[in-house]
Amino acid sequence: SYRAGLGFLLGTATGLMLGLSTGLGKLAERTLDPSLQMLRMIPLLSLIPLFILWFGVGEFSKILMISLGAFFPVYVNTFLGIRNVDMKLIEVSRIYQYSRWELLGKLIIPAALPNILLGVRLSLGAAWLVLVVAEMMGTSAGVGYMIQDARAYSQTDIVFVGILVFAVVGKLSDSAVRLLEDRWLSWRDTFKG
Repeated sequence: SYRAGLGFLLGTATGLMLGLSTGLGKLAERTLDPSLQMLRMIPLLSLIPLFILWFGVGEFSKILMISLGAFFPVYVNTFLGIRNVDMKLIEVSRIYQYSRWELLGKLIIPAALPNILLGVRLSLGAAWLVLVVAEMMGTSAGVGYMIQDARAYSQTDIVFVGILVFAVVGKLSDSAVRLLEDRWLSWRDTFKG
């Protein structure tokens, strides 16, 4: 659904930008991270009444809810990925006199990429979860609406079809990110099981 796609893109882009800023800068970490961590602890579903009051039941509120659900996994994992970069590598980059951009592009982002991609995978799951809830509140279309409507008329088979659609689309999107991981992280020499 375009709701999930747009909300996912908005949430992951914002999570990536803020994760980079708080991971790279002490000032950004001290000012932004405590508030974001506090917001992260609020159950997303408890915010639904506020989203309805502030933004109505239209598409905008649904996309914002999905983007909020997608934001935190990417934010937290980007921050952690940057903070877990080996300090010895940073010292070696100083010997090679990397500029700040070279340090970011050649060392920090590649080293943080496994965490960032993990955040993207978790973010996809969160986006699908919130999409179901968003489509059950005040919409007349979508798989979530179909499930809600089928539940009201005790059509168990249609509920299972909706669940299966979410499972298949969720698995396909997760597999797409796994393919990106395999391609972008082929340089890693880690345990493969």
